[in-house]
Order: sequence, then structure tokens, then C-alpha cells
Amino acid sequence: MNPKVDWYFDKNEKWQKEIKKLRMIVLDCGLTEELKWGCPCYTYEDRNIVLIHVFKEYCALLFFKGALLNDANDILIQQTKNVQSARQIRFTNVREIVEMEKIVKAYTYEAIEVERAGLKVNFKKTAEFIIPEEFQKKLNKTPALKTAFYALTPGRQRAYIFYFSQPKLSKTRESRIEKYRNQILKGKGLND
Repeated sequence: MNPKVDWYFDKNEKWQKEIKKLRMIVLDCGLTEELKWGCPCYTYEDRNIVLIHVFKEYCALLFFKGALLNDANDILIQQTKNVQSARQIRFTNVREIVEMEKIVKAYTYEAIEVERAGLKVNFKKTAEFIIPEEFQKKLNKTPALKTAFYALTPGRQRAYIFYFSQPKLSKTRESRIEKYRNQILKGKGLND
């Protein structure tokens, strides 16, 4: 146990019993406990294996390279269609965790083996993502915007593509594009 992480488990919140149990299970697999992104993160030789995090409706173990795991029990969940690598196992009570302890350990050991083997997730290239029509029209009409957008890092490009694609209404997509136009021209990402 890492004392720098204790505060996360000592908060008086909804999922405390569940995450304390998950902590014990994961630590029993010989991983190192660290605090990353404000959450307990478990590593093997300085490589991220699994993270404990909580949401309104559930708590979860997030396997960083979950897409590479066998998932023989069909329990890994892809959070959104845009998540390429990570997968979650979700829990809503301690009983579920206790019943699944052997399975959770097996998945954790498999995730460690994925790291030991140096396996990598084949990420979809930024160019493979579909740019929303409204944004493509703006890029075609404004050469400076197009140049600035393609000068951004692939991750920043993807963030904009995802953000501009989310709304169902064209009007909302256009509004988002207009709102971030100057930020793109300045070479900044969505969250910069």
C-alpha cells in the first residue's frame, strides 16, 4: 500500500467498501500502487496495468490494455466507441467483487503478461476518423484553418473530431466549430 493513495480510500463516499476490496485484490497480484490522474493506479515495472475509479452508478477496474485481454468471461466493457485500448470491469456491490475475485486476479495476471510480452494496441490512425461534414466544409473554405488543424498533434486533432461529431444537430456542431475556430488557429488543443 502506498500512503500517498490512502486518502482516496478514506473518503466517506458511496463506493468505499467496494474500492477497498478491489485494492486488496489488485495489491495481492504484486503490483505497485501509485496515484495517477487522481486515482489509484497499479503498475508493473513502471508500466500502467490497472486503475480503480468510481462513477455515479458503479465503481470499476480499468485495464489500460484491456482490448488485448482474452476476456473469456465476457465482462470487459468498452467505455465509449472511441476508446481503443482500455476496458473496464464494473461493480455495483462488494458481493459481486468477492464472487469475482478469482476472475479479477486472472485478468490482472493476464494484463501483467501482456506488458511483459511488450504487446501493443494497434490504434486507429487519426486520418481514419470521419471528420464531420460541417467541419470539413470549414476546412475547405478556410486554408489557414486547415493548415492550423493539420499542424496539431494527432491527439489534439482526434479530440476536436470527437467533440465536433458528438451533437446530433448540425446547428450545434457548427456552433462548436465556430467556438473553437480561433483556438485551432492559435495551434491549441481542445483543452489547452
